[in-house]
Amino acid sequence: MFSSTMFASILPEILILMLGMLVLIVEPFWKEEKRRNVGWLTAGGLFAAMLVSFLAGQPGEPTSAFGDMIRFDWLGFFFKMLFMFAGAATALLMMDHERLGKRGEAYLLLLASLIGMNLMAVSSDLIMLFLSIETASIPLYVLAGFMLGDDRSTEAGFKYLLFGILTTTIMLYGFSLVFGFSGTTDMYQLAEMFRVGAIAPLAAFGILALILVGIGFKVAFVPFHFWAPDVYEGSPTPVAGFLSTASKAAGYAVLLRLFFIAFPEPTLSASWTTTLAVIAAISMIVGNLLALPQTNIKRLLAYSSIAHTGYTLIGVVALTQLGAASVVFYLAAYILTNLLAFGIAMAFSKVTGLDDIRDYAGLSRRSPWLGLMMLTAFLSLTGMPPFGGFVAKVVVFAAGIQAGYIWLVIVGVLTSVIGAYYYLNALKFVYLYRMPNQDEENHPIPLSRPYAIALVALTIGVILIGTIFAPWFSWSDAGALNLF
Repeated sequence: MFSSTMFASILPEILILMLGMLVLIVEPFWKEEKRRNVGWLTAGGLFAAMLVSFLAGQPGEPTSAFGDMIRFDWLGFFFKMLFMFAGAATALLMMDHERLGKRGEAYLLLLASLIGMNLMAVSSDLIMLFLSIETASIPLYVLAGFMLGDDRSTEAGFKYLLFGILTTTIMLYGFSLVFGFSGTTDMYQLAEMFRVGAIAPLAAFGILALILVGIGFKVAFVPFHFWAPDVYEGSPTPVAGFLSTASKAAGYAVLLRLFFIAFPEPTLSASWTTTLAVIAAISMIVGNLLALPQTNIKRLLAYSSIAHTGYTLIGVVALTQLGAASVVFYLAAYILTNLLAFGIAMAFSKVTGLDDIRDYAGLSRRSPWLGLMMLTAFLSLTGMPPFGGFVAKVVVFAAGIQAGYIWLVIVGVLTSVIGAYYYLNALKFVYLYRMPNQDEENHPIPLSRPYAIALVALTIGVILIGTIFAPWFSWSDAGALNLF
């Protein structure tokens, strides 16, 4: 029987679906020059959906809904708010993109992907989880290759599709083995199956390896990171920003719920936490070292995102409430920061048509506010106070130390120093170098209203989450509590 709890558990998805239908109905009636306004409609609709969900759809005690397919709790709700905020910011950044801004189908694909991500965060059944992953991924395959006249975009879309299908197939095979051994696809029953010995530890570890292939592709940790630089570089910049933030956070939502709930046995967890700890260390090292020689801003951010995947994994391998809370908090700070970085890259590229770091010379004189925003984003990615990235790294490292992974935290600190080099090297061009003809005043970089709103909101968010972090961490901790 359909109850108020069931309705509240999918209220954000219902609102996003209604927004998508509204876009589908309204967009054809607008003239070509006005179709850019679909971005305002999408962003405004998502913020309105967030407000309504926050007022009328907050969870109480964790409950199951729709035949135990969905888990209605604070962890899923917090992730939904993050995804919808990232979607709204992306819609604003899409408005002035030459190929995306006036295409209503691009916004529809964004909304469809958001529905899938929201369901990924609350799925408590493997079948529901797989359907959610596909719902989130297929629109992103299309968006990555949306610019058909651009060979790099076509290549990005094809690579993302090809590797995505391959890794998802391997993960689905792991899901099928779980059902074959246990007779259930319910995540909350799998732990009991391990407890009574229905699945041998060796078989379970093999299944986990298969599942990690699919999740590893979503979050882009080593060795499943190879697609990220090419896809980020070739995709439309707003899509690349969305891929590196919301899509990655959705993968971590799955990782937390699946691994903390379904595979929590001490004998089994010792195996996968050690494996993930090694993967985290390699991801931090590889991501930071390969970012050093990059001159393209999007490729630099791509390798940087691989390194940040390693930092986030520290909270996962801790397997504690603090570890889970640190992951949620880190993702909140990372979404704000990386969306800001990609938004700045897009604003700069829109005016200049350039993506090379050396072309940012004199940016602080051409656009002081844009230079200040870039300073905020890159210092936050570096992990310097008083920005969100600093607090995020502190809580993740604290979780690692609490769980006894001191060696992993040492690797994190040392690789953060490497990261500081290439972030500060980019800022060197912004503030210390000048354009070849030194006439920056004749080459300003104006910001359109959608860009200004999105970038200012993200900048304020990065600063707030780093200075007034107690409320944000409290919400993260409340969500993590639902896993224990």
